[in-house]
Amino acid sequence: MVSEVDPAIFHRRYFGHCFGCSFCNDGCCDHGVDVSLDERERILARADELEGRLGVPRDRWFAATITDDGDFPGGASTRTAVVNGTCVFRVAGARGCALHAFALERGEDYHAIKPMVSSLFPVTFGGGALLCSDELADGSLICAGEGPTAFEMARGELRHYFGDELVAELDALAERVAAR
Repeated sequence: MVSEVDPAIFHRRYFGHCFGCSFCNDGCCDHGVDVSLDERERILARADELEGRLGVPRDRWFAATITDDGDFPGGASTRTAVVNGTCVFRVAGARGCALHAFALERGEDYHAIKPMVSSLFPVTFGGGALLCSDELADGSLICAGEGPTAFEMARGELRHYFGDELVAELDALAERVAAR
């Protein structure tokens, strides 16, 4: 549940049109991503279809460590593995998330299989707050600086995960922040 918002999501900007980018080589996918245990199970439920595509056995897709975290649905999370210097779910030899591409190729909603943290990036959550990812906050995200705000780019994803009511509140807050 979101009870707080870091106003930085309305100020910090980045080149948010990822497939229009020619300079980052999907650098944001190099570290893997946090996933709820429910998300992990949804991905593993499709393992027979995904394993050949990824070229990595399913038992190497996730870290063994489970972290208690009340911000995640189910109250716990793990991380996707990093294989050959990038998230195991990055499309090998191309751009983007293999889970996202997999869903779209089948006419499915990518939200059913792609981790929420990936979809929201570089907006994230923690301690009941929406905030900028560390990479956007500290400027180390290669595409940080120009473009839409983090909120503008994440607005549709925030609507999907948190609903119309929260997005209406965030829209009003964004207007107040912009008026200052």
